[in-house]
Amino acid sequence: MANQQKRVLTRREHQVFHLLAQGYVTADIASALGITEKTVRNHISNVMLKIGAKDRTQALVYLVKTAELDIG
Repeated sequence: MANQQKRVLTRREHQVFHLLAQGYVTADIASALGITEKTVRNHISNVMLKIGAKDRTQALVYLVKTAELDIG
């Protein structure tokens, strides 16, 4: 268990940011995941608060650098 890194993102947050990294806009993410645009924005805001990011781009960079999100 000591080797397992604690994950920052929930499953849904990961899905949202994975789609963001692919260039999807809020409306497209909402449609793809079957949730409202407001819910997408809430997930993004929650992640930004968790990691102290000032915007979506900074959040994406952080998540990729920390290997929380794989965009490959």
